[in-house]
Amino acid sequence: MDETAAPQHPTTRSVFLDKEHPAAWRALNGLGLKAKEAAEEAGLDQTLIELLNVRISQINGCAYCLDLHVGDALKNGETAQRLAVLPAWRETTLFTDKERAALTLTEAVTNISDTHAREREGSAARRHLTAQEFSAVSWLVITMNAFNRVSIVSQHPVRAARG
Repeated sequence: MDETAAPQHPTTRSVFLDKEHPAAWRALNGLGLKAKEAAEEAGLDQTLIELLNVRISQINGCAYCLDLHVGDALKNGETAQRLAVLPAWRETTLFTDKERAALTLTEAVTNISDTHAREREGSAARRHLTAQEFSAVSWLVITMNAFNRVSIVSQHPVRAARG
């Protein structure tokens, strides 16, 4: 037997992180619930929360979370038009100053490695967000990024819609 050969893996199927370590998954879900609670306490409505979830998932390319949160956004009153232009939100007048500030912060925290942009965008967001709103949006973004990563690494499938 050639000891330098790559080890053989019994399967190449996906490893669902949430199934392999359910306690860690429950902890992440608990954090997500606390972040949502903080957002609601800060006065952010469910429509904005879902809009941010969609934008984060677009940036990260998480098909599973996009499928889930676009549906949730529509159920919570978001329009198809605003969802359609969300990747180009800066080029429209369809979003309020507060929504634009939250989207700015969302992108800065999601793309966290660009220090200068994060500081500049964070500063811009503070002009329209209270400290409580800024913190709540940041927690939403942090947790949604974690959910995206779990789904991407796990390769959670998007199932065809019934109907």
